[in-house]
Amino acid sequence: MAAKLRPANIDGSAGAIEEAARLITQIRGRWPEVRILLRADSGFARDPLMAWCENNGVRLFVRLAKNGRLVGEIQSELATAAEISRMSGRPARRFKDFAWRTLDSWSRQRRVVAKAEWTGGEANPRFVVTSLSRDEHEGRHLYEKLYCARGDMENRIKECQLDLFSDRTSAKTMRANQLRLWFASMAYVLICALRCIALAHTQFARATCATIRLKLLKIGALVRPSVRRVKLAMPSAFPYQAEYRAAHAALTAT
Repeated sequence: MAAKLRPANIDGSAGAIEEAARLITQIRGRWPEVRILLRADSGFARDPLMAWCENNGVRLFVRLAKNGRLVGEIQSELATAAEISRMSGRPARRFKDFAWRTLDSWSRQRRVVAKAEWTGGEANPRFVVTSLSRDEHEGRHLYEKLYCARGDMENRIKECQLDLFSDRTSAKTMRANQLRLWFASMAYVLICALRCIALAHTQFARATCATIRLKLLKIGALVRPSVRRVKLAMPSAFPYQAEYRAAHAALTAT
């Protein structure tokens, strides 16, 4: 009877150095003086990858998975955040900047920035390992302005995927699916322009694509086209008439 073959455990960061080297070589071939910053999730907090970046002039900040030793390093900051949160009734956070080295997997100490946050009645610690110096970015700024910026970029991708249905790529051919994605991307660009230009001074200035689509675009109206114009007759009970008029005025003024 043949033995069952078990798949080998493959590290999620396998091949990361080779891909990083390939891409960075191409980038530097075109822009030799460009400053490169590598941002990655905790699955890439591996000594070989970080050492390669440090030895090749690539700056990095990488999410670091929490463990008991790391959480123990910020107990005082967590206690302070918990007390502030209990007094204010709102989430509170403190930051700590310290040198860190794993017990056996890292070849050297590295800078770690910790967010000691208390929210929803419980601790929410986060850790980032980085080669950026304190002189360049202090801890809070590094975490909130550099690290968390990625989260906002992901929100924009999710808007296109979920709010404008760009994930509907079930057509039979690759070309048809590519066309669907192209139309979804164009729709996203148009709604972003609508939000920035026409809705800048309304309650929808920071609204998601789904909110704009459902409250301003997907509405019942009587459409009357003529030779010179298209007239829209909306219900008098439409709750966003003021925003609609403001958007129209902003678009016709540009």
